[in-house]
Amino acid sequence: MTLKKAASIGLIFTILGLVIGLTISSQFNFQSKGYSQDTLISKESIDILTKTNQALSEVAMAVKPSVVNISSVRTIKSQGTPNPFFNDPFFRRFFGDEFRFFERPREHRQSGLGSGVIVDKDGYILTNYHVVKDADEIKVKLSDKREFTGKVIGSDSKTDIAVIKIQSDKLPVIKWGDSDRLKVGEMILAIGNPFGLTQTVTSGIISATGRANVGIADYEDFIQTDAAINPGNSGGALVNVRGELIGINTAIFSTSGGYQGIGFAIPSNMAKVVMENLIKKGKVVRGWLGVSIQPITPDLAKQFSLTSEKGVLIGDVVEDSPAEKAGLKRGDVILELDGKEFSEPSALRNAVAAIPPGKEITLKILREGKQMTIKAVVNELPADMQKMSAPTEGALRGIQIQDITPEIRRTLQLPKRVTGVIVTDIAEGSPAEGSIAENDIIMEINRKKIANTKDFNAVTASMKKSQGALVLVYRSGSTIYLTIPNR
Repeated sequence: MTLKKAASIGLIFTILGLVIGLTISSQFNFQSKGYSQDTLISKESIDILTKTNQALSEVAMAVKPSVVNISSVRTIKSQGTPNPFFNDPFFRRFFGDEFRFFERPREHRQSGLGSGVIVDKDGYILTNYHVVKDADEIKVKLSDKREFTGKVIGSDSKTDIAVIKIQSDKLPVIKWGDSDRLKVGEMILAIGNPFGLTQTVTSGIISATGRANVGIADYEDFIQTDAAINPGNSGGALVNVRGELIGINTAIFSTSGGYQGIGFAIPSNMAKVVMENLIKKGKVVRGWLGVSIQPITPDLAKQFSLTSEKGVLIGDVVEDSPAEKAGLKRGDVILELDGKEFSEPSALRNAVAAIPPGKEITLKILREGKQMTIKAVVNELPADMQKMSAPTEGALRGIQIQDITPEIRRTLQLPKRVTGVIVTDIAEGSPAEGSIAENDIIMEINRKKIANTKDFNAVTASMKKSQGALVLVYRSGSTIYLTIPNR
């Protein structure tokens, strides 16, 4: 063997020795730090993830029995299809009147699926108003396969909350949580029946709280979450890591109709107040202060010489309202209500609505740069400011309307010349469906001016049952005439 060849072989063995040494050293380092030689996952990481999995599984198992499947059936009435041939004497002479069955009103049954949460041992179940709206039959199926007939105790379209009841004992009742204590980033579980798939659990975090102006309900204070919520989840439970109910799953934000990472739930504290009102009083009694409020923008803060944008600005005070009697004035800034700070008008509006009428509250306000404390007694929201419905007969049947409040006028940026009532909902099967839309402003009916809900009810009440309606509507910046036949 030559010297050169021996040197080459020696170099090769030296390199092999270094590679083997590094490999042994690397394996020793992984093992000494607690890593699995096969998976390179530390025992500590496995322990943490195992405990997290176990914790979430325990929460889900504890809460799932309280979440029920709700199936509803409602009868939809539709008008028949008129045909000019049926009025032709020649046609009727040969074929008779038996072919006129096409013109007769028809009925078909429509079914829907949703979820609910058992919140009381007496059989009370919370769900969404839209889950049981106009339902003729309600079936409730528990996790143990028991089935019951549900009865609607009360509903509130303004918050999209409904309470139904079943007759049974030994019911699995969920624990109430405090939704006011929620923090963004907190881990949660959503439980419901998406697409009819019972007892489905999804997880996520609290993405935001206090979401308003979403366009789902009149009183909005939604919890936003990224937990998957799909059709059928409505009325289901949103729970925290302690297995407590913190929200009622309500809706998703989607451009495709499916889950896109943004879901909304009604806070449990709001749902509980609505539920207690519906059970005890049969309706929701809301507090009212009588002020029009708006957020404080940087420009407004500058104009009113404010050092910050905290609080909400009073834009108007209703005459003879609790606010006027307490001494509140236009231009005042409400900083606190009973010690709680507010910077969003919707949050303050919801807080006042939840206060029982007759209760005295303490307001901390800012007036011309000086802080003041004012006492006020909350009244019940006047009936003429509540949502009202048109008569059950006539061309405008099934339309729900409301007076235009200063807040609505500001939100929709309505010109001063526009007066009337705002359309808040249209029942399926209404003659106006497809012509009149939500947020339309009805200014005239049959050439008669409409200034408020009283005018609307008076005009519709005087209309003949077979009479159609010529309606002047303000929509998208202009007024248009619409003809509504009484189909």
